[in-house]
Amino acid sequence: MKRSSGILMHVSTLWGDYSIGGFGESAKQFVDFLADAGFTYWQVLPFGVTDDCNSPYKSYSAFAGNPYFIDLEILFEDGLITRGELDSLRQKTPYVCEFDFLRETRLPILKKASSRVGEDMRKKIEAFIEDNPKLRDFCVFMTLKERGDRSADSLDAEACDEALLFTWKFIQYEFFLQWKEIKEYANRRGIFIIGDIPIYVSSDSADVVSDREIFDLDAKGRLKNAAGVPPDYFSEDGQLWGNPLYDWKKMKENSYAWWKERVKHNLDIFDGVRIDHFRGFESFWSVPAGAESAKEGKWRKGGGKRFIDEIRKVSGNSLVIAEDLGEITPAVSELVRYSGFPGMRVFQFAFLGDTSSPHLPHNYVENCVAYTGTHDNNTLLGYLWELDEHTLRRVFDYCNYRGSDKDEACRYVIKTMLASHAGTVIFPIQDILGYGKDTRMNIPGSAKGNWQIRFTSEQINSIDRGEMRTLNELYGRI
Repeated sequence: MKRSSGILMHVSTLWGDYSIGGFGESAKQFVDFLADAGFTYWQVLPFGVTDDCNSPYKSYSAFAGNPYFIDLEILFEDGLITRGELDSLRQKTPYVCEFDFLRETRLPILKKASSRVGEDMRKKIEAFIEDNPKLRDFCVFMTLKERGDRSADSLDAEACDEALLFTWKFIQYEFFLQWKEIKEYANRRGIFIIGDIPIYVSSDSADVVSDREIFDLDAKGRLKNAAGVPPDYFSEDGQLWGNPLYDWKKMKENSYAWWKERVKHNLDIFDGVRIDHFRGFESFWSVPAGAESAKEGKWRKGGGKRFIDEIRKVSGNSLVIAEDLGEITPAVSELVRYSGFPGMRVFQFAFLGDTSSPHLPHNYVENCVAYTGTHDNNTLLGYLWELDEHTLRRVFDYCNYRGSDKDEACRYVIKTMLASHAGTVIFPIQDILGYGKDTRMNIPGSAKGNWQIRFTSEQINSIDRGEMRTLNELYGRI
């Protein structure tokens, strides 16, 4: 793995005027920042349509894109929405995603835009959807879902309202068209995009309806068992995610075709991917349907090496990051080693044990991607503020920081990470900015207040690009 570095910043957190980040000029400006500062990677979170809690990890589709990311300015330039309509959608604050306002206004304006599409563009949209059956399934699913008449076991396009169905087709066409332009711009500037694949899908999703046989469901399509994790660093009761589990024996019959299609789709739209909860491919936590907490679950075997063999057929030489965090057994470590995929190391986990911890930078192997923290962690500054005095001193000593200012200590942690042997180092944008826990992205196990943070262009431009480039050069990461 070539030495490199990158920034973790989801598209939703980009600046703009319309309540959430998207595929407009701010995305290109952020790419310019990354290139100027000497970074190689821009890592994002999943692109799927989010659930009622705004989580990108529980989507209505493993393949479709989030309508909120479509840039409205482009639609205005294309003559699909008016200036007055555009002005009516301006945000009240640039600092958080205004999800309630988005739910009220975004789909209606996209419906209006789709109704103004010309015949030539309509033909392009229909051809695009026909070439992407998973997106076609999703469009039918969402159309029937909005009408409230979706059958539990069918996706009948004949039962759809034609205008609404076309709206969803238009949304997916526009989403992937706009993203393609952003990715091509990034690649021209030497920036590569790392996407994120959640291990599970929502029980309320097009995937469960169209590929029902590969999920652990009863004859009526109800969950027999649900996904989650046992008690861990994040939660003493574990986490009960509620997603449907896979029927791995059934998947094996067609050589894990659905998963291979999913990985290929993501590698078509990104330069590399992180696969969330990779340990679930070795064994996964299965919680009986109706259980009150994840404590009632048990471990069951996943796809294992046979599954990895099939995934490697479609991933080729692309970057695939195995999120091997949580309760890691020798069997999980062996599966990661067998895959050849780089695993993850997280600085915030480094001081939970002794000096043999794999998360301490002196123990990093080259074939890993090291993070100060993930989207599920506190920010680096917030982490330092919450440490007990003894552990805080250990961190300071480890990073050769002799002072007491936690803001300044963050800079020493960043340098320590860059100097490490890890092939790639990724920093959440909050940690480069030196921001506290009020800018945290997600608190696992908490249903409210997550996924909302946004950043302004002024905040990003406050980062000294020259200094970051100097550090990347100093530690051989350009």
